[in-house]
Amino acid sequence: MEPGGLEWLLVPMQQLVSWGAAGAMVFGGVVPYIPQYRDIRRTQNAEGFSTYVCLVLLVANILRILFWFGRHFESPLLWQSIIMIITMLLMLKLCTEVRVSNELNVKRRSFAAADSKDEEIKAPPKRSYLDFDLNYFWHWSKFTDYVQCVLTFTGVTGYITYLWLDSSLFVETLGFLAVFTEAMLGVPQLYRNYQNRSTEGMSIKMVLMWTSGDTFKTVYFILNQAPFQFSVCGLLQVFVDIAILLQVYLYSHYPQKPVSHTAHPASTKAL
Repeated sequence: MEPGGLEWLLVPMQQLVSWGAAGAMVFGGVVPYIPQYRDIRRTQNAEGFSTYVCLVLLVANILRILFWFGRHFESPLLWQSIIMIITMLLMLKLCTEVRVSNELNVKRRSFAAADSKDEEIKAPPKRSYLDFDLNYFWHWSKFTDYVQCVLTFTGVTGYITYLWLDSSLFVETLGFLAVFTEAMLGVPQLYRNYQNRSTEGMSIKMVLMWTSGDTFKTVYFILNQAPFQFSVCGLLQVFVDIAILLQVYLYSHYPQKPVSHTAHPASTKAL
């Protein structure tokens, strides 16, 4: 068979591989959050998951989309950012609903067991985006407040990007901030586990997927001689992932007494 006779087969195969790689790039970043989402829905408890992870990914992907306007990169990476933003908003919606539902349950139990004065003290305050209280930032009672915050951040950064889009220094800085912010992805969960002195409620499958994905991505950066900041931020992500896995081992084999937050109940919430 002549070599040219295989072209009819090789070309479609190469196209399929290309489409598969693009699809994996677009949806691969969402996969780690599926087990965590299912765990929260099943247990109706979001205490073990830090929603600051959602905040980090929302900021990182919004900045990455704005970076695209200054320097066009591959379309799958752009679509990945859009899909990730939608996913993080869905995670926030679920966590907010679960937390508010649990607070209502607590109030109902206190209504049956305490007098009206105690009930009034225990009733959780409704926190709004418009409160502008740093102690309750990203701890709001309604999902719409998170959406308003994200839209405000997008509008402000989008306007600044529009004004400075002709500056190559600004565009490169924007790209670096997007990569560096994403590198900080695991830090909120790391701190969350440290606060709780436990990894209960956190999906270990999610962290394992983080680790494998970040390792593959970092090796890809190094082998393909990507910009230096990409490799450094990728290594940082891997180190944070490993630190979280070490927490899983430490807290499972050497259980520790959880830290009391009675002075500030809201600080114990994952939202």
